[in-house]
Amino acid sequence: MTATVLVTGGTGYVAGWCVTRLLEQGYQVRTTVRGPGREDAVRAAAAAGLGADGYEAARDRLGFAVADLTSDAGWDRAVEGCGYVLHVASPLGGDAPKDPDALIGPARDGALRVLRAAVDAGVERVVMTSACAAASPPLGAPDSVSDETRWTDTADPTLTAYRKSKAVAEQAAWQFMRERDAERRLVTVLPGAVFGPLLHHSQRGSAQIVERLLGGMPGTARIGFEVVDVRDLADLHVRAMTAPEAAGQRFIGAGEFLWMSELADVLRDRLGVAAAKVPTRTLPDTAVRLLARVTPGLRALTPYLGRKHLHVPDKAERVLGWRTRPAADTLADCARSLAEHPLPVAG
Repeated sequence: MTATVLVTGGTGYVAGWCVTRLLEQGYQVRTTVRGPGREDAVRAAAAAGLGADGYEAARDRLGFAVADLTSDAGWDRAVEGCGYVLHVASPLGGDAPKDPDALIGPARDGALRVLRAAVDAGVERVVMTSACAAASPPLGAPDSVSDETRWTDTADPTLTAYRKSKAVAEQAAWQFMRERDAERRLVTVLPGAVFGPLLHHSQRGSAQIVERLLGGMPGTARIGFEVVDVRDLADLHVRAMTAPEAAGQRFIGAGEFLWMSELADVLRDRLGVAAAKVPTRTLPDTAVRLLARVTPGLRALTPYLGRKHLHVPDKAERVLGWRTRPAADTLADCARSLAEHPLPVAG
C-alpha cells in the first residue's frame, strides 16, 4: 500500500510544489487548509504542476484536512493514517510586525502541535521546513560560510521577527523530539531564498522580489540572496522524507549567492524587452535606509545591506544526492511564471 503523506499548508508556494512532487511519485497526499473553500485552488495548482494527467491525480490521490497552526483542533485527525509529514506551513505575518511575538509564538507553537500529533500517531518521519536564518552568525560578524553545525543565537537583538521565528521554531522542535525520544524521526530542511515558477497566482512567496524588480523599482539594494529553486527544494523534502541516512539530521538547501543587482542582470539577459523596467543602477545604502523609513518591508532588510553570509549544501549533496539548478534558470522561470499567473484585478 502506498504511504499517505501529510503536507501542512497546501496553499503555500513551497507546500504546493511538495504536493505536486509527492503526487508525481505516486503517494497519497493529504494537505491542511485553514478553512474550507481552498481545496479547488490547491487541486488546480497540483494539476498545473503535474501536466496532462494532473487533474486525475489531484482528484483521486489528494485529500484535505482543516487545521490551523494557532489551534489544537484538527491536527490529530490530519495526521491519522499518515506514514510521513512534511511540515512546510508557516504562520502568516510580515517580516517586521509591531509585535514580534505575534509571529514567533505561532511559529514555535504550530510546529509543536504538528510534531505532537505526528509522534502520538506513530508517524515514521517528519520533515520540517526551517530556514538558513536558523543557522546564521550575528549580523555584525564578518562575512562567513556556515553549515548545519551552526545554530542561530535566538537572543541576538538584531534578528528580525521572521528570522527569529524560524530559529526559535526549529530549536523548539528538536528539543521536543529529544524529550519524546524521537529525535531520529525528525529532519529539518533549511532553505535559502526560494524562487522559481508559481503553480497558482496566490502562491507568490519570495517570488514577489522578482515581481518588484520587473515592475520598475528605483534601483537595487546591496542585498544578497542564496537562490534555491522551489522545485528543487520540494525534491529535497521528499528525499529527506525516506532516506535512512537523513534520520535526525539538518540539511541546508541553498544555491548560488547573487546580489540583487545580479538578479536584475539575469532578468534583463533572459527576458529581453519583458524586463525593460528592471533597474540598472544600485542605490547607495544611505538612500535605501531613507526609503526604509516609509517602507516597512524594506526596513527589515536594511541590517543585511552588504552582508554575505553563505550556507553550503554539501551535506544534502553528499548524503541525499541533491542538486539545485542554475540560479539564472530559476529566476527566468520565475519571471515567466509571474506573467502567466497575474494577480486577479479587484472589482
